[in-house]
Amino acid sequence: MLTTIEKILFLALAVGALYLGGAGFYEVYKTIRRGKPEDRFDRLPERILHALWRVLTQQTVFKKRPVISLLHAFVFYGFVYYFLVNVVDVVEGFFSFRARGALWNPFNLVADLLTAAVLIGIVGLALRRFVARPRDFFFAANVPVHEEAKAGILRDSTIVSVFIFFHVGNRLLSKSAQLAQERPIDDPYQPVGSLFAAVFAGASPGAVTLFEHLFWWGALGSILVFLPYFPRSKHIHLMMAPINLALKKERPGALAPMDFEKEESFGAARLEEFPWPRLLDAYSCIMCNRCQEVCPAYVTGKALSPAAILINERYELNRIRREFSAGKESPRPLLEFALNEEATWACTTCNACVEVCPVGNEPMLHIMDVRRERVLSAAEFPNNLKKAFGGMEQVGNPWAMAPESRLDWAKTLPFPVPTLEQNPNPGVLYWVGCAAAFDPRAQKIARSMAEILNAAGVNWAVLGLKEKCTGDAARRAGNEYLFSQMATENVETLNGLKPELIVTTCPHCLHTLKNEYPQLGGNYAVKHHSEFIDELIQAGKLTLQPGADGASTYHDPCYLGRHNGVFDAPRRVIESAGANLSEPERNRSNSFCCGAGGAQFWKGEEPGRERVPANRYRELKETGAKTVATGCPFCMRMFTEEAAQEDEGAAPEILDIAEIVANNLRR
Repeated sequence: MLTTIEKILFLALAVGALYLGGAGFYEVYKTIRRGKPEDRFDRLPERILHALWRVLTQQTVFKKRPVISLLHAFVFYGFVYYFLVNVVDVVEGFFSFRARGALWNPFNLVADLLTAAVLIGIVGLALRRFVARPRDFFFAANVPVHEEAKAGILRDSTIVSVFIFFHVGNRLLSKSAQLAQERPIDDPYQPVGSLFAAVFAGASPGAVTLFEHLFWWGALGSILVFLPYFPRSKHIHLMMAPINLALKKERPGALAPMDFEKEESFGAARLEEFPWPRLLDAYSCIMCNRCQEVCPAYVTGKALSPAAILINERYELNRIRREFSAGKESPRPLLEFALNEEATWACTTCNACVEVCPVGNEPMLHIMDVRRERVLSAAEFPNNLKKAFGGMEQVGNPWAMAPESRLDWAKTLPFPVPTLEQNPNPGVLYWVGCAAAFDPRAQKIARSMAEILNAAGVNWAVLGLKEKCTGDAARRAGNEYLFSQMATENVETLNGLKPELIVTTCPHCLHTLKNEYPQLGGNYAVKHHSEFIDELIQAGKLTLQPGADGASTYHDPCYLGRHNGVFDAPRRVIESAGANLSEPERNRSNSFCCGAGGAQFWKGEEPGRERVPANRYRELKETGAKTVATGCPFCMRMFTEEAAQEDEGAAPEILDIAEIVANNLRR
């Protein structure tokens, strides 16, 4: 038990530490509140329970790096339990009480084993950080990094690592010294502590008591010393990550609409113009850099690192926190410290950074907010987007093709394609999409789909000349106003028709119609053609003559897979055609982007070591498959261009799922 002087000293330090730490956390709270409002508080009990489950199971952490995730889990579970352990240790220090006996044996056993686990975990993580130093801890030279982050990241990691090791190590030695004063020393419920109790063998009882007090102060005192620094450290994710996971959107990465009549600013030029969840992201970030590891832009040498953006924001918030939390404007725009113009326009909106983040951050939306400001407020965006924007505004498609030619793809078919004028009550409305309507290569997808629908006896029709671009490219490029215009027109058309089911061949159309038009009053049943074809096959309405030649591989399109969770249906369809499916290394939710999303198809790719589609095409080819199957006309176009650069006969055939099925129909 502590002496009276020690108790008074501890209480005084505790009051000071709690005051300084509490003031820091309150400033963080006020800082996050500076962001624009966004409703994330619906179904709060359900959200909290779901977040607790994800946190306690560490399921989001174990998505990647299983060994490192295990070390992190050791530290995490130890620290969660240590909230109770530290309370018991304080009680032992202040009162004539020992947590011993049958009632406390389970508590002591778990505490002892988790103490060892934390020490193993933190040593392993420290060796990786400071000795192995893998490249995922660093940023490429062309990535903008906050001036305080360059030294701050290493300093912060060092302080947190030393604190954890010192705190837990001292607690172990304190309990070991306590055990050394008892008989027998060997406690089966504290095996690790008993092992270290031998360290004190031969020391006098007074010396052992002194050591117990010193190590008790080392364990509990280190918390009091660390507490004021806690709100400024990466360790704040321990508090913020569960909150972030609880307040996550139902569909992570989904874009929120803008109210152009009420908004005072469009997008975000400064920190305070972000919605508040973006500021919470910055404090939740654990700096693991998993997001940059899967980012197609970063992997191919662009100036974009999703991790760097959030880390830069947090270091800036820490730098200005006192004034910013009090209501002052941030002193400089985001493009001066968080990211640059190249990084802003390099994002493909593939959602990989959102999918992989263990704490629920959405770096992609930070970029989208900056794009919106660039387009809508600053009117500064890549010149190549002007044609696409102009085409959507003037003729309803980013190809800037005459709307009268929207049905030209159907002219070579041996049967007429029914429009709504000829079939006003179809069971299926086939949304052709601009790519399949105007791109000569993608037109083959539309023709194959028409053959499939006829062969299955489906009652179907197309919008024909009434169909317009969904506005996907405009929205991903930051032109929310143009998207709103196009979406409003399409919603008005579709609401007048009340389609039973919409089937699309383009995942971008699928995502927009299914997930984004409800924001504007358009609620429809929408399926990707791979899902619909799979249903037709399962129902026996389509009979295939399996004739696929050799192995095939399948590329998961980002907007079909990660954004909409459609993984199995395309694979079943391909296998139904007799193909032997060979998976690329990065597949399903870990699929690598083709490089066309985020309006990259229209603006052209930012400079880097290589093109995004070249990286992905090489991986697909390495499977040895004779056929690369796609489920997106944009993916098809990107890979077709890569294949065209190879010698004749060296490249695999690039085919859409609909083409594979149409080629194998039993006629």
